Amino acid sequence: MELDRLDTQILNILQDDAGVPLRTLAGMVHASVATCQRRIAQLRASGILIKDVALVDRVRVGRPLTAFVSVVLDQQNTALLKMFESLMRAEEDVMACYEVAGEFDFMLVVTAASMESYHEFTRRVFTSNNNVRNYKSLFAMNCAKFETRVPLG
Repeated sequence: MELDRLDTQILNILQDDAGVPLRTLAGMVHASVATCQRRIAQLRASGILIKDVALVDRVRVGRPLTAFVSVVLDQQNTALLKMFESLMRAEEDVMACYEVAGEFDFMLVVTAASMESYHEFTRRVFTSNNNVRNYKSLFAMNCAKFETRVPLG
């Protein structure tokens, strides 16, 4: 789907506030409510607009620990890679799972309530999984920027 100026305007506004009322959105982009509603439906149907979410402050809800975890699998084939991805999708502690090129196979972003709970996570997910050869954890000391917005022209 090609994005035109109206699609881009709608997406930029929704990235800032997905809960903006449709009438307000229509006024902001100078289009009718019906046009905006139709465009949003098309953006969803095409897979460009994935979901509407609320961002939660992880520290204030008791998950202050963030780890960036590089994972090396013992064996790599399509089935094993997909199985690992499926396991990571099922883990609520895993905020993001990227298959990457380079010296390891996956990069994860993991949040936890404490070092003890992170340790339990690693034992449950990595040491019990025979296909994980190695993993390394880097712990965030501070977050200077966290953004979910995708820059659009």
